Amino acid sequence: MAQYKIGYFVGSLAAGSINRVLAKALIKLAPQNLEFTEIPIKDLPLYNYDYDADFPPEGRALKEAIEASDGILFVSPEYNRSIPGALKNAIDWGSRPWGSNSFARKPTGIIGASPGSIGTAVMQSSMRSVLSFLDAPQLNAPEMYIHYNPAVFGDDGEVKDEGTAKFLRHYMEEYEAFVERVLTANAPGHIGDREPDTAKLSR
Repeated sequence: MAQYKIGYFVGSLAAGSINRVLAKALIKLAPQNLEFTEIPIKDLPLYNYDYDADFPPEGRALKEAIEASDGILFVSPEYNRSIPGALKNAIDWGSRPWGSNSFARKPTGIIGASPGSIGTAVMQSSMRSVLSFLDAPQLNAPEMYIHYNPAVFGDDGEVKDEGTAKFLRHYMEEYEAFVERVLTANAPGHIGDREPDTAKLSR
């Protein structure tokens, strides 16, 4: 069975983030052929194109981590019905400079937990629009909008309810299969090419 390196983002900077707990749970329940590495975002400056000529070390490290990953998993809260600012900033860093989009063709998954009943559904909708522009294939089903219950999740990622564990395990199994399908089907040609096809750019 092929091994896949999965980079994951936690969209909250809070020390006690429930989405960090969710990330730990997903890793524990994931198929054994997925190897996870968190891609940190808290030390990134706010992106602007003045950096494009010479990325700071934090920006270069982020792009290198994305490019070294076979797939990307986003585990994020919803802030004001959208993507948290720190996570959107990281996505902007990863997609620039123009022509070096590190997210292109990376199979992605989006999941999030919230104390509220809609469980990050609107954030995920916003994220799908951004990732579509970045040419990052998305696992569209099953969808995962987690209503967070502290009685169900232990801080170390233990899931105390078997129904919830089965639900999350199924998601990670589907994500593993999606990563394999995308990587098998990928072919050259996208806006993130290091050496873009000049004929393509002239169309």
